[in-house]
Amino acid sequence: MNAIEIKDLTKAYADFTLDHLNLVLPEGCIMGLVGENGAGKSTTIKLILDIIHKDGGRIALFGKDNGENIRLAKEDIGVVLDDIGIPERLTAEQVGNVMKYTFRNWSQDEYSSLLQKLSLPEDRPFKDFSRGMKMKLGIAVALSHKARLLLLDEPTSGLDPVVRDEVVEMLMDFTREEQHSILISSHIVSDLEKLCDYVAFLHKGKLLLCEEKDRLLAEYGLIHCTEEQLQDLPPDAVRYKKKNPYGVQALVEKNKVPGDVKVGPVSIEELFVFMVKEAE
Repeated sequence: MNAIEIKDLTKAYADFTLDHLNLVLPEGCIMGLVGENGAGKSTTIKLILDIIHKDGGRIALFGKDNGENIRLAKEDIGVVLDDIGIPERLTAEQVGNVMKYTFRNWSQDEYSSLLQKLSLPEDRPFKDFSRGMKMKLGIAVALSHKARLLLLDEPTSGLDPVVRDEVVEMLMDFTREEQHSILISSHIVSDLEKLCDYVAFLHKGKLLLCEEKDRLLAEYGLIHCTEEQLQDLPPDAVRYKKKNPYGVQALVEKNKVPGDVKVGPVSIEELFVFMVKEAE
């Protein structure tokens, strides 16, 4: 079963359109949404949650259309948005007391353990939390009610590198159970590269590609050469090139490049930057 199926999803605003988005997240996998600010990442997650209404297309969660089903499936979905949505006067302890009446499967022991692991004070008002602490509290809530799917919008934003690494490990632990899935957006692409099975590139509301991360890293590479050497390559092998003081750097499809040409690895962040430039 697929955790999420999105087909021809469209949402239009005066200055932005999410344009016929198609995504499939298999159950038990992590998909990263990569995109610059305003690319459509948050819009996609809000449409999945039916916080905003789509103009066209279909969204299915666990094989059922969202909409009214999203309310029935709240037990199965953990959510961390950019705006955490916790009342400012509540302490972390009080948040737990509220959530145990909100979710049938709420685990107070798991929540208390996560507060301790994330170094969150139980008695301090939410308004006094830093941005990073607020995000950590949102993650603790999302992981404490036995959800099958996590929808996370920039969950590592505002966290220092040590805590970011801890959060990444927690999310990887979550998906060790086969029925657990995650859709996560982040501008910190290195986190997604560690985490994700699938990567989707969004740019100005359009999907540039969606593919298994390992397949992308195996399919594409970088070469450094002179302009003359680049001319000797098959034209369809080169996806994008840029000149620098030392020659040319080019993104290439490895299987289209002659075997005697040295092709170096490409990171997901580099691949995204090249794909965006190719699209413009």
